[in-house]
Amino acid sequence: MGGAATGGGSVASVKGPTAAYSIVLRVSLDNRPGVLGRFATAVGAAGGNIAAIPGFEAKGPVVIRDIVVNCRSEQHQHQVAAAAAAVDGVTVLDWWDRTFALHEGGKIEVLGRCPVGDADDLSMAYTPGVARVCTAIEHDPALAFTHTIRHNTVAIVTDGTAVLGLGDIGPVAALPVMEGKALLFKEFADVDAVPVCLDVDSADEVVRAVTALAPTFGGINLEDIAAPACFEIERRLVDTLDIPVFHDDQHGTAVVTLAALRNALTVVGKRIDEVRIVIAGMGAAGIAIGRILRDAGAGEIVGVDRLGAVHAGRDGLNPVKQWFADHTNPDHRAGTLGEVLAGADVFIGVSAPDLLTAAELRTMAPDPIVFAMANPDPEIRPEAADGLAAVMATGRSDFPNQINNVLAFPGIFRGALDAGATRITEAMKLAAADAIAAAVDADDLCAEFIVPSVFDREVPRLVARAVAETAQREGVCR
Repeated sequence: MGGAATGGGSVASVKGPTAAYSIVLRVSLDNRPGVLGRFATAVGAAGGNIAAIPGFEAKGPVVIRDIVVNCRSEQHQHQVAAAAAAVDGVTVLDWWDRTFALHEGGKIEVLGRCPVGDADDLSMAYTPGVARVCTAIEHDPALAFTHTIRHNTVAIVTDGTAVLGLGDIGPVAALPVMEGKALLFKEFADVDAVPVCLDVDSADEVVRAVTALAPTFGGINLEDIAAPACFEIERRLVDTLDIPVFHDDQHGTAVVTLAALRNALTVVGKRIDEVRIVIAGMGAAGIAIGRILRDAGAGEIVGVDRLGAVHAGRDGLNPVKQWFADHTNPDHRAGTLGEVLAGADVFIGVSAPDLLTAAELRTMAPDPIVFAMANPDPEIRPEAADGLAAVMATGRSDFPNQINNVLAFPGIFRGALDAGATRITEAMKLAAADAIAAAVDADDLCAEFIVPSVFDREVPRLVARAVAETAQREGVCR
């Protein structure tokens, strides 16, 4: 391949080598003393980290192997490959980007659940037998939820206007993210999910398209749709459809944040109804976090956007921020983030990197809780907050306490589908948060462990059970 093909876009690099920028070096090593050592030294000196050397065994005059090296960025990949090629006794035959290779051909596929090996199979799976099932559904539409894919299939819907940290990149470029989401649905909760990337220009078009597609699906997961349109789209679809509609960027983030905060408050010995919470970032996630914390009985909540603290009577408030202003910040605190943060117990950031300084942390109440969740670079790095924050969490996987939506959305949809829920209520979201928090055993709970690992396979089951039971109690089941 002569080096990996890249997307041509600008993606923020990370500070240390990671699998996200890993490469495979296909090298020919002369079978003589010191060659492998010089190769490893050169890669390390270039800042690369050798992650794997599969099946290494030296026989014959040369050894040809594919060696995995973690790098920091696309530019760094080229630097590492060049450093390896410069080593005496080493020939770089080829190299490629593992992330791009993983995406080749897409990350998901459709598999049949029944055989079509003979005429009998065909007559039942398709014509003429399928007509009987169609007629039965025509007379009793509820059968679609037991005799079609609707019982276990979710649409992952986006217009590509707010994708990860990339912004408005359009529906086609958003497809790899939606495929990844579908993969996580299947892996963690056995939910079949289908990416639906819409080439549209307005909230009206999204609502019309999803409403038209809804008969195929048992649930709708809205993803990476920019605010404030995302709020209108979700509200209208919830009002229109008889299947669960869930905007993960809002509610998934909010659910996991509440779970983490419950445990963090236990660690520092504070109560949620007694603390003052400052939320930086009044987009989809920030608004939803404020809502769920309010529903959970939080004390004082102050939101901050680019213009400062959000409060009733302030200029520059869209309808969603106006609701937030009317239901939070009872003392009408005004000013910059630094000004309203003084004396606060909790900082929750869903905004931008390097927004917070160590000096501002020192003005917070004793034993402050800091959730700096901007990705890939947080509002303040854990190193800068070390010794100042009693509990620290980020959105990254390379630090303790990752606030990751994967802890929430698979189990929430699993529970909603299992219960035959027609919507996802606020109580169901609170139940999901409680289940995630409870997944951390009391004996293990500490400042460095307030949320379970995303790879704890018991978490989606606990969340699903809590969500399904709450749906039944709320009477929102089909």
